[in-house]
Amino acid sequence: MHLYRTHLCNALRKSDVGSMIKLSGWVHRKRDHGGVLFIDLRDNYGITQLVLDSDSAAFEAADHVRAESVITIDGRVMARSNDTINTDMPTGDIEVYVTAMDLQSAAGDLPMPVFGDTEYPEDIRLKYRFLDLRRERIHKNILLRSGVIASIRRRMIDLGFTEFQTPILTASSPEGARDFLVPARQHPGKFYALPQAPQQFKQLVMVSGFDKYFQIAPCFRDEDARADRSPGEFYQLDMEMSFVTQEDVFNAIEPVIAGVFKEFSDKKIPDASFPRIPYKESMLKYGNDKPDLRNPIEIQDVTEIFRDSGFGIFAKMVDGGAKVRAVPAPGAGARSRKFFDGTNDWAKREGFAGLGYINIKEGVPGGPIAKNLGEGRTQQLMDQLSLGANDGVFFACDTEAGAAKLAGVARTRVGEELGLIPDDEFKFCWIVDYPMFEYDEDNKKIDFSHNPFSMPQGGMEALEAKDPLDILAYQYDIVCNGIELSSGAIRNHRPDIMIKAFGIAGYSEAVVEQEFGGMLNAFKYGAPPHGGIAPGIDRIVMLLANEPNIREVILFPMNQRAEDLMMQAPSDVSPTQLRELHIRTVEPPKKDGE
Repeated sequence: MHLYRTHLCNALRKSDVGSMIKLSGWVHRKRDHGGVLFIDLRDNYGITQLVLDSDSAAFEAADHVRAESVITIDGRVMARSNDTINTDMPTGDIEVYVTAMDLQSAAGDLPMPVFGDTEYPEDIRLKYRFLDLRRERIHKNILLRSGVIASIRRRMIDLGFTEFQTPILTASSPEGARDFLVPARQHPGKFYALPQAPQQFKQLVMVSGFDKYFQIAPCFRDEDARADRSPGEFYQLDMEMSFVTQEDVFNAIEPVIAGVFKEFSDKKIPDASFPRIPYKESMLKYGNDKPDLRNPIEIQDVTEIFRDSGFGIFAKMVDGGAKVRAVPAPGAGARSRKFFDGTNDWAKREGFAGLGYINIKEGVPGGPIAKNLGEGRTQQLMDQLSLGANDGVFFACDTEAGAAKLAGVARTRVGEELGLIPDDEFKFCWIVDYPMFEYDEDNKKIDFSHNPFSMPQGGMEALEAKDPLDILAYQYDIVCNGIELSSGAIRNHRPDIMIKAFGIAGYSEAVVEQEFGGMLNAFKYGAPPHGGIAPGIDRIVMLLANEPNIREVILFPMNQRAEDLMMQAPSDVSPTQLRELHIRTVEPPKKDGE
């Protein structure tokens, strides 16, 4: 018999009754029923119930063993009586009568229990992450993550993609987020950077003559944490293809993403191709470029209805260039005025000026806006928005960007409050036709709006003949249920077009040569048209696990201050190490009171 186990803790069934077996695992839970001990034994695979009575040679040892201690037991498989069968457990038809027990490792007092669903403070969970990972929900999340990555890798290989590994130590890039820098001991005063993404390397793979590249790539960005972004590091499905159009990229990645979601979730997923939504349309209809298409509400522009109208506040703002966006609220007329006033108060708490509204009850529009707007224009609104006899509508009036932002968050709020967003489906879309450039109000200059390495639609001709703010790019995002999974683009593979595009954004040819010389030089020796995308692994798993925070699907995450509480990183290093790296540290000035 094996030293530690003949079976896993999820394996025993009724057909094993009478067998002598050996199991090893953690004491998940222990119950004393008056001289009879029940122990739930847990390993990576499941749980088996053990039973010991006072006749068992292991009874005394088991009576003193603590939860989360690691034990090995010998025993006989027994059938449970009909009234004690546990249909919620795969092993619920049997239990194991323990004849011998070895304590492999005793557990001390636990800073947090593993059994149960009680929530504990984040600092405790992260400091003792090895205990947190034993808990059923988190343990399943991490196994799900492993399964998702294995599935993605298999699907990419089946599609003819080849996996490559790109460098981790590379050069700092002036674009994107803040780099993590690594001092180069052999080159005093110089630094490597950890890659924010393998962007330039994967493009160089295409220039090198490989056709379809992918990698489950680690990426590093020195940025703050948020619910859907882990500080420090994350993983993405990085892929690139040569001799492709935008549609070729879509057709390659859609079956991978849809297939993974179908494999690991019971939620509904449309069989049709993901809809393509132009950026401008998305900003108008949904108020952002990552729409949750489960929400049936669509925003409309109603600026002209308020122009020179009797509702003076909006009319005056419209004269000054403001836009008015309407957010329909289907069925809200059945709600009390408290719902409408409460939504307006919520908008103010979020930092906005507020939301105007019209409340329609049994076909009669009510509220200050309807009263001052007048019957004709109110009816025009109702017709344009297809409002029914017991609907409502909210209004955001601001600059075009401000009105879109408020209307977008209000659309989500109203959809949630009215129960319009189903939780049993995933809805994907592509956001396409991003503007190549935008106007930077702070620096009073034209700058890139998205990815500077994208190919402008129209190529050199567009860069030379069009207003920069009218130029679109072959850039695209894939979105699921309001979460951006990835950005991608058809790349700019022409040195002359790249230099021209960067010139419009204020970068001289010398700066482009200095900062991106490696890639630019490679393009001068024959580069294929190419494009790709990089869906975030962490966000995919977060959606599949139905978790609101990305830390719940990462094995050893940092806290919001980018600290690893378990390993106590970042940490001080010795003066000797600093001398070897030719580095001195400078403490920031202390603030008053410190």
